[in-house]
Amino acid sequence: MRKITIILTLILASSFAFGQFSIGPKIGFNTSKLTTDVDQVKSDVSNNFNFGIFARIGKKVYLQPEVNWLTRGGVIKDESAVNPFKQEIEMKTIEIPVIVGWRIINLGVGNIRILAGPSASIVTDKSIKTTEGNGYIDPIKDANLEDMIWGFNVGAGVDILMFTLDVRYQMGINNVIKDVKEFDLKSKNNIFAISLGWKIL
Repeated sequence: MRKITIILTLILASSFAFGQFSIGPKIGFNTSKLTTDVDQVKSDVSNNFNFGIFARIGKKVYLQPEVNWLTRGGVIKDESAVNPFKQEIEMKTIEIPVIVGWRIINLGVGNIRILAGPSASIVTDKSIKTTEGNGYIDPIKDANLEDMIWGFNVGAGVDILMFTLDVRYQMGINNVIKDVKEFDLKSKNNIFAISLGWKIL
């Protein structure tokens, strides 16, 4: 509670420095995919919803810190004749991005923006669903999944009245799966997300 109070105080102090401040909830949809660096290992996307809260500080150029709750991951599989496996990886995370945006077109009742910025995601829960039978193995364990995920976001957005729509692509920076001995597999997590926010202040 103390940390949250400090963060809110800093945000409010920054709002006076930049001259404009807004805050509100947001909800969205994201597709998530795990990369692979082993030729015979493939990956599929997983789809999930996300929600959070954002603050926006500034006018033409603005700072937008957020706290989001989302599930990320994907499907990793090797369905060849030798050591086949198929595992669905889910990681529930608290994501904290810090976005810098630039309003490039003013529409009168709204604007068009471009944006970019880093994010840190704390993994709060891990789940691995493994296909069983027919000689399938389960090479990826909970211990192979990282507890912290770093990414970098690029995208664009549109504001109309009190509503704000963002489209983002997040590139994974660190490996979220590593040290899988059977395949020497390392994997990053990339996300495509669409979110709708409501500026209540």
